[in-house]
Amino acid sequence: MFVNYRVVLIVLLLIGSLPAGVAGLETGGATERPVTEHASGVPDGTPAVADANVADSPSPAADVLHRTIVLRHLPERDDAFETEMTFRVPDSVTEFEIDLEPEASVVETDGFESTDDGTYRWTGDDEPTIRFTMPTDRTGYEGHHEGSVVTADAERSIDSTASGYTFVDTGEWGVVQVPTIGISLQRTDPVGHEETVTVDGPGATGGDVAFFGEVEEYERTVDGETIRLVVPAAADLREDPADILERLAAASASLDVGASHDEVFIVAVPDDVDWAARGLQYGQADAWVVADAALEGAPSVWLHEFVHTRQPYANPDVGTASETGWLVEAQAEYYAATLALEQGLIEFPEFRTFLERGERSPYTDGVLADPGTWSDERTDYVKGPLVYGELDRQLRLETDGDRTLEDVFRALNARDDRVTERAFLEAVEDAGGSDVRSAAERYTRTAQTPSTWDRSDHAAAFDPEGPAVTSGVGDDGLEVAGESWDGQVGTDGSTVTVPVDEPLTVPVALENADDRDGTADATLTVDGRIVDSDPISLASGERTTTSLTWTPPEPGEYDVRVGEDRFTVLVRSSSSVAVTDLSVEPDRVDPGDSVTATATVTAADSRPGAAVLEFRTSDGTVERPVSVAPGERTTVEATLTFADDGRYEVAVDDQSATVTVGGGVLTRLEEIPGFGAGAALAALALVALLLARRE
Repeated sequence: MFVNYRVVLIVLLLIGSLPAGVAGLETGGATERPVTEHASGVPDGTPAVADANVADSPSPAADVLHRTIVLRHLPERDDAFETEMTFRVPDSVTEFEIDLEPEASVVETDGFESTDDGTYRWTGDDEPTIRFTMPTDRTGYEGHHEGSVVTADAERSIDSTASGYTFVDTGEWGVVQVPTIGISLQRTDPVGHEETVTVDGPGATGGDVAFFGEVEEYERTVDGETIRLVVPAAADLREDPADILERLAAASASLDVGASHDEVFIVAVPDDVDWAARGLQYGQADAWVVADAALEGAPSVWLHEFVHTRQPYANPDVGTASETGWLVEAQAEYYAATLALEQGLIEFPEFRTFLERGERSPYTDGVLADPGTWSDERTDYVKGPLVYGELDRQLRLETDGDRTLEDVFRALNARDDRVTERAFLEAVEDAGGSDVRSAAERYTRTAQTPSTWDRSDHAAAFDPEGPAVTSGVGDDGLEVAGESWDGQVGTDGSTVTVPVDEPLTVPVALENADDRDGTADATLTVDGRIVDSDPISLASGERTTTSLTWTPPEPGEYDVRVGEDRFTVLVRSSSSVAVTDLSVEPDRVDPGDSVTATATVTAADSRPGAAVLEFRTSDGTVERPVSVAPGERTTVEATLTFADDGRYEVAVDDQSATVTVGGGVLTRLEEIPGFGAGAALAALALVALLLARRE
């Protein structure tokens, strides 16, 4: 039941180049600077294919380092499985090395050579490949506390089976972690990272978890999120697959915390293994649940693991402090129980019994914000949901149902830095005020434990629902780098192409269709992570607009969601466009008059291109964003003005044109831009040659 995330460290060592500004007749490239970044090991995008695919293999791109991972079961070796990684290297990458996990045993390489540091260096092949084995069996757990929920005679209890397996291979079948790698590279232009994971032979994978063996797959799509349920032939599934998907789909629609995915991948693993838990969520949105797990009951393991897929803030690139670590499992338990109650899988007495466990020793004696005080390591599973639920109840009462802890959950998911105690308490106060914050401080900083509420108290707090506010992409049009953008966003899964490292602003339209005033969060979500949000208060029947902004950090395809609308953003680097011509009209003007510089642009490869073109002169740079479809050409214009007499060069990429300002080409020769050291030496050489001819 713990959440564990795969992370690949990618270190970019950039190659320096010439300054961006043009001085006279010089045409320099863009300045590069060293950057270190961390990236998830698996991109989003996961079609449901029983034997393999995590992402459709994209067409070649000039700005994406793509890796294909093929996993192979080794039935004759139940202690290891094989991985083959093949890379498609873009021209902008000049060097790169990969670092495998310590347990990897290399079998063969093609296009890589080993280094003294234990890494593998690319030798320049177009598609280098490395093949290695990894151990199958894993015990214990990395990250959060883990336990399993079992049925006792009278109530549910926590049973520790920490010595069991989290991943295992029996020879007949296996469930394994998809290996991670570290990448360091040198490049001349921003590079994105895409990954395709497949199973060679019977099996299935979601990109983080893979199953080897014969399977049947079932899927359900709700609001753009596809839930894949994989049932191995070796498993005896207790519930009907359609019922499981129905409950998970309802949870997907209900739990609006800004972290849905293209795909959630869940394997029903056989139950005849000594598992360390009844379920485990691993990576971005992959999980396994024991096949004999019931849907009914509080909490449902199926729903618990699903809730974990909605917690991107728990990913190590954000993470929690020790004072807030309890939230991860408390949320999973609490929402698994409340979702079960909402769906009629349990009645209120069972829901109340589930929460009442937190009032008993040893759990009640622990201070949630201080794990060192827990006499039982599963205090976050037991006392955690009771405290979390009480705060949810108080917040609902304080705001008459307008705000809930789902809004706090959403705020935590929007963070890009560690979730500290201060961050959590501030989010609670922002939603419900100082009194609710005081309750949060009391129940998390001390051993004080709330009492479980009764049915009437539950109805008073949970029956009032917030206003029915709808939101989606507005009609005002997208902006890139502050300029209007040609890309149009519809509700049909359209794709918009934009340049990397430039702010993309999306208009948002909201409407309160309810008969009561209320507050709603306008959110911009990218690959399941909230990147911008804006809480909006609306009167009954009111419509309003706002805008949200995201700056894409690297090239690649991103799933973007605004309210009910979902679309794809293809992010490209400057190498995705080619400037084929540059002209200036007129080419001779008086000082202070303007000229129009026109650049002709085409796509550099088989995918749409996008960039911010720099029209460079000695006076500075004028930027113009542009997008172009493959096989087409477009023009981009910039208006330029020169105050003084002289000859001036305008440059875009490696194209240039000259404009003469004022009379006489040589009237201001000393002010020709770029008449620097190199030009001066050339001029001196010319003078010397003329003198020699005179003599």
